[in-house]
Amino acid sequence: MLDNTILTVSVPATSANIGVGYDTLGLAFNLRAKITFRESPTLIIDGCPEQFRNDDNLVWTSYVRACEKLGEEPTPKHITIDSPIPLSGGLGSSSTCVIAGIAAAMTESHGGWDPERALDFACHFEGHPDNVAPAIYGGLTSSFVEGGHTVCTRRLVARGLSFVAIAPPYSINTEEARKVVPQKVSLETAVYQMGRTVAVTHALETGNGGLLAAACNDKLHEPYRKELIPDYEELKQVAKLARACAFVISGSGATMVAICDSPVTARAVAENAKQVRGDLWIQILEPALLGTVLTLDDGQQHRNTFDEI
Repeated sequence: MLDNTILTVSVPATSANIGVGYDTLGLAFNLRAKITFRESPTLIIDGCPEQFRNDDNLVWTSYVRACEKLGEEPTPKHITIDSPIPLSGGLGSSSTCVIAGIAAAMTESHGGWDPERALDFACHFEGHPDNVAPAIYGGLTSSFVEGGHTVCTRRLVARGLSFVAIAPPYSINTEEARKVVPQKVSLETAVYQMGRTVAVTHALETGNGGLLAAACNDKLHEPYRKELIPDYEELKQVAKLARACAFVISGSGATMVAICDSPVTARAVAENAKQVRGDLWIQILEPALLGTVLTLDDGQQHRNTFDEI
């Protein structure tokens, strides 16, 4: 990156799992973090809470790790983080940081921005692809890792579906949320999940609210993770009373998402949720077609490879 060049990386918020798609399904939203990079004599980080303005910042550490994998020498940066994504967890705030750091490193390398390789890096850093895949490519993604390479397929979500994101003022430790999930399940549970994962994917593509309501009921992780979220049951109840098609834990929590088949229903869910407690972060979101976008200060843009879909 030249001394006077400004790189802006725009990355969408995401929701992982979508109920039954544990560690595989992910969805991008129209809520975006923008992270800018400038060359600097020393590391400077601003735009985020004070405790993250140091060399442990996830954007910076991801940049350094990506440089190492690319064989590049990391250089000090002035990093500005402009993100509306809540830090309580569940909407991919960490994925936006990881991808931005990788993007900055790739921009400085001879190969440039490569979304497929970036996905492999991000999956290696994060440990699983469910959030990073939709953050890079946009849309609804299903991903798996084969031989160290992340394979991702992408679908579009039907118009008319709205997603009410509800973030409480507390967070859930991701490692703790993983520990409560059983490591072994019965054949019956595996079959239950597989059929419903396919059905939920189809329901989101077609906007079939009835199918979504029937299929989006997880047995693999949500029965255990909901115990870590004190407000889960009451928020699910009021969302269902407002006729939400589904109510899921976003990622490992603490954010929850109500999936609705109309904007009217989404507004009703949001109003009901406000009555549960007054300090909730609530926003009605739409699916995002656009994934990660890199813009240099000359106006040149680099996007994912699925834009033509």
